[in-house]
Amino acid sequence: MARNLDPKCKQCRREGVKLFLRGERCLSPKCGMVKRNYPPGLHGVKRQSKPSGFGLQLREKQKAKKIYRMLEKQFRNNYEKAVQQKGDTGEILMQLLERRFDNVVYRLGLAKSRDMARQMISHSQFRVNGKPCNIPSRLMKVNDAISVKPNKITKTNWVNIQNGMQKVKVEVATWLSIDKKTLESKVISLPTPADLKQEIDPYLIVEFYSR
Repeated sequence: MARNLDPKCKQCRREGVKLFLRGERCLSPKCGMVKRNYPPGLHGVKRQSKPSGFGLQLREKQKAKKIYRMLEKQFRNNYEKAVQQKGDTGEILMQLLERRFDNVVYRLGLAKSRDMARQMISHSQFRVNGKPCNIPSRLMKVNDAISVKPNKITKTNWVNIQNGMQKVKVEVATWLSIDKKTLESKVISLPTPADLKQEIDPYLIVEFYSR
């Protein structure tokens, strides 16, 4: 599967906001946005010109792609799916992105980043509705049940995750539920605009693709 292998801190600096691509490091003083809060490159320190309307739309699309760890073709396909459905295209697009399996695992607090969540899924550590699933892009539906494979739950890393979730208050998305002892979780509703915490304006993305 193709991935964006650019340095993660540079990706954040290019967009001008923290994208939380490196887990706990993004919350520490070592974060690239804290150490060098300006765009990467030879002329990054210099004053930046005011972006045009197209520039704002492009940057918003690029930011969303980097947050959800997708390349252009896959992201564009999600936009096309959103256009084909009835309702607010921007809201539907964000729902599709949030319902990705790797994002759901991240929102449940089982992984420190979406890249980590994708790796865990690719290594076949989860079951969906009782069946093994190793597809990070799978769209989760309401009432889908997620569990860790029995032969994986006893591994040291999962024991540490269990202990961490019980000791520390882990923030879980409101449209998801999880049993912190068994790590069994469920999609209880579709995400609403109020549930989306990322600083993304989906309408700029819709305007970009509608040109």
